[in-house]
Amino acid sequence: MDIKLILEFLVILGALAMGARAGGVGLGLWGAVGLLVLVVGFGIAPAAIPGEVLLIVLTVIMAASAMEVAGGIDFLVQVAEKIIRKNPKQVTIVAPLVTYGFTFAAGTGHIVYPLLPVIYEVAHENGIRPERPMAVATIASQQAITASPVSAATAAMIGLMASHGYGLVQILLICVPSTILAVLIAAFVQLRVGKELKDDPEYQKLLASGELTAGGKSAGAVKQPLRAGAKASAFIFLSGVTLIVLAGIFPELRTVAGTGPKPVVMTMPISIAIVMLAVAALILTVTKAPVGEVPKCKTCQSGVTAIIGILGLAWLGDTFINANRDVIIGGLSDMAKAAPWTFAIGLFIASMLLYSQAATTRALMPLGISLGIPIPYLIGMFPAVNGYFFIPNYGTLIAAMQFDRSKTTRIGKYLLNHSFMLPGVICTVGAVGIGLLIGSFFK
Repeated sequence: MDIKLILEFLVILGALAMGARAGGVGLGLWGAVGLLVLVVGFGIAPAAIPGEVLLIVLTVIMAASAMEVAGGIDFLVQVAEKIIRKNPKQVTIVAPLVTYGFTFAAGTGHIVYPLLPVIYEVAHENGIRPERPMAVATIASQQAITASPVSAATAAMIGLMASHGYGLVQILLICVPSTILAVLIAAFVQLRVGKELKDDPEYQKLLASGELTAGGKSAGAVKQPLRAGAKASAFIFLSGVTLIVLAGIFPELRTVAGTGPKPVVMTMPISIAIVMLAVAALILTVTKAPVGEVPKCKTCQSGVTAIIGILGLAWLGDTFINANRDVIIGGLSDMAKAAPWTFAIGLFIASMLLYSQAATTRALMPLGISLGIPIPYLIGMFPAVNGYFFIPNYGTLIAAMQFDRSKTTRIGKYLLNHSFMLPGVICTVGAVGIGLLIGSFFK
């Protein structure tokens, strides 16, 4: 390993450190700064822009943003709340399945925020330690991102795997059962986590001080009535998701006559982009939602952050790997071939730093492909990009702790002994293990 390679790698680490410190779009912007240093300072030719991935993410975000502006996400949240409240005694099992299912359908983890106070209320009203469902439900929403057909992370996987003969269908067949089973395992383990509320001295102190009332509801905001087009927007969006899945299963649905002698089969990235843009237009037309609000909504803002992150980090990573392919691939290929699962550790650690499943996927999965790791195994390791629960400073984790007025969902004395560690580790290890097992049948 020569000094030039070491210096280039230090540039990448420096860009990641500065980006992680800045947060938000700063992660992608500092990735671009690192790319500039490599190009100008080291004379490295920049790699190609990851265009297909960015196209999918952008178009899906447009459809999801249109649904949010039309009130569709509020409608989905109300449906989820009804499901949770109908099964109060089983909230530790039901809540994570609900957050998983709705994140899977919507492609965004933002749907979990309004559900957290509902989960807390149902658990507390029924004498169940709120930490149990709150923690695993939050982790379940992250796991669903790596199984959702319309998430930014899955978009990155589709763009990378399509040229190797694997697409949305294989990703769903491997990741959906692996993540659901892992979430269920974690939920059943959570049933025994922590002391019962009647035996918890810290909870009893809250009751004695009057700060909390046993079985009482938390103070929540008054529910606003749904917008007129809320249901329609949700149904249109979910219909688009269904059409995308069917197009992945049946290539005939994306086959067109074309201008040549043979029919043309559109790629999945192009198919997804066309369907999602049409879905966004249809939602806005049918519901008459304010078009000007689309760029301002939370889904669109988070989507732009993801796009910038993918662009900056993926471009930086691809450029570095392409310039040093022989050294990097030669040094790691033997290890990867002997124990492919070790690559999942790299994905997990990177996601802890990048706070983005999509950016982690696009930055590291090309390396896994270059190392010769079988594609089904890489798909099986996909849930390893859900590692940002490890350090408990991500938005959904913080929100869960804030909404839990019983203070059972918390960060421990040693920082890492927090409420999300056990369900997070179980879900990630379980999903990767089951995913690798299922992936072995696709080789």
